[in-house]
Amino acid sequence: MRRGRPGEVRKLLGQILKEMKVIHEGHVQEAVSHQRSTGTAIGKTLVALGHITDEQLTEALGRQAGMESIDLDTIEIEQGAVDLVDAATVRLFRICPVRLDGESLIVAMSDPMNAAVLEDLTFTLNREIKGAIASEEAVKAAIDRVYGVEEKTSAKDMFAEAEKELRSTSLGDGGAVDLSDPEALAQSAPVVKLLNYILLQAIRDKASDIHLEPFERDFKIRYRVDGALFELESPPRHLAEALISRVKVMSHLDIAETRIPQDGRIELSVAGRPVDIRVSTLPTMFGESCVMRVLDRSVVSLDLVQLGMRENELASLREMLKKPHGIVLVTGPTGSGKTTTLYSALNEANDVGRKIITTEDPVEYDLEGIIQVQINDEIGVTYASCLRSILRQDPDMILVGEIRDHETAQIAVEASLTGHVVFSTLHTNDAPSAVTRMIDIGCEPFLLSATLEAIVAQRLVRKICNECRVDYEPTEAVLKELELEATDVQGVKFAHGKGCEECHFSGYRGRMAVFEIMLISERIRNMIIEGKSMDDLREAGRQEGMRTLRESGLLAIFDGKTSVEEVLRETMLIR
Repeated sequence: MRRGRPGEVRKLLGQILKEMKVIHEGHVQEAVSHQRSTGTAIGKTLVALGHITDEQLTEALGRQAGMESIDLDTIEIEQGAVDLVDAATVRLFRICPVRLDGESLIVAMSDPMNAAVLEDLTFTLNREIKGAIASEEAVKAAIDRVYGVEEKTSAKDMFAEAEKELRSTSLGDGGAVDLSDPEALAQSAPVVKLLNYILLQAIRDKASDIHLEPFERDFKIRYRVDGALFELESPPRHLAEALISRVKVMSHLDIAETRIPQDGRIELSVAGRPVDIRVSTLPTMFGESCVMRVLDRSVVSLDLVQLGMRENELASLREMLKKPHGIVLVTGPTGSGKTTTLYSALNEANDVGRKIITTEDPVEYDLEGIIQVQINDEIGVTYASCLRSILRQDPDMILVGEIRDHETAQIAVEASLTGHVVFSTLHTNDAPSAVTRMIDIGCEPFLLSATLEAIVAQRLVRKICNECRVDYEPTEAVLKELELEATDVQGVKFAHGKGCEECHFSGYRGRMAVFEIMLISERIRNMIIEGKSMDDLREAGRQEGMRTLRESGLLAIFDGKTSVEEVLRETMLIR
């Protein structure tokens, strides 16, 4: 977002840095190129490339936001300002109080684009807040200096503090909060602060989903990290309605409507990076259940090299991107990383010489230089109707979010036959079963064999935490489960994680994909036309070099990247 006050357009950061004569246009272009693959803010990218210093970036950000730039190492921080803000709030918002300017409080912050922080602080402290710019490291150092080294605030402490503040506010004079009014509760400072804590803690822990779940006698909050759910300390049951109402306010949903499901969106800026949160509410027996999907591009690297592919798999996928036409299908269950693989492929193929158009439901990440269309079945914007229009937009590559029906499959085949590369997803268990699924949908076998170029099946497995990783010799029982002999693993070290604070005592941190790539050869094309079975197609694929999901998982175990349990959970043995 480049706007400040209405009618005021902010200068681009690169332009300001050029005016400061610390970089030139070539540096900007280089940073933009790096930014496409990393998703990192352009200022931090320029620092990482060595073109500017942190101090120069801070000064430029200050100029861009119209804020004063301050050096927290040399100025004296007023105790009166510090007394106004508690340590938990300071660390939550990543700001440091500096001084009082009349009734206004000046706070140092490293992200001038995060106006929401100033607004929330204004509301929480009930006074005008003015921002001043300082580097992220300087703000953190000043907080530690003034408030002492961070003692981790537990969820239980935050819930107890919020409840105490709510009750004291409701009993106080003037501005009292009616605890039976969900709208008043949603706007109350303790609830605002508590939800901010929940959101920021989830983003800090790299959670993909946040679940707020009311039951008859309790209220559960759970985060999904690396595909597994972790439960926080349970907050008091009566905070459920207030917190979910606050989520609905932030995502512009109807706070009074609790009888029907609703969907919304929250946009945040955390530590200088944009975070998109998709909100879904669902009426239940004991109140509304709320799930927030966290889309944080800094957590997901849209880079083919980072997906976990082996060299020959990476080479195969890159060959697919060079095809002049044809269909490439990526298959797997929900949450197996199909979208990330497709986005990474399109990101690599994206250049000025190619027009790429996508149809998605929903559009998860904005890709610069790629035209993305949001599907909306309610008004007739379906995959099939969009595809027809896309073909008149002169594309080179097309992404269809999912092939769900005969009409979409037919148009995808026609698009391929008329000289387009089509990428799409299917929900099948492995690569060969995608052929059967396409024929079941209604694709003619002879057309499918003429257009299909490759099928990529994938699963996500959790990676062993590097902080608590230990090697071990596999037992005979483990080898039997994997259907391996002792001679198959001679010299191979198996590993697992003991569990530590860094990985929430799970033994895992981060995820990687394992792949099964079936390239459609002439032999396989003829087998599709002849209507051969899925087992016959699988056997032919393996004879021509296809590695099954289980075999890819075993290689990941042998590399020490994942555990036996993860591979057994996510893959099946194919005989």
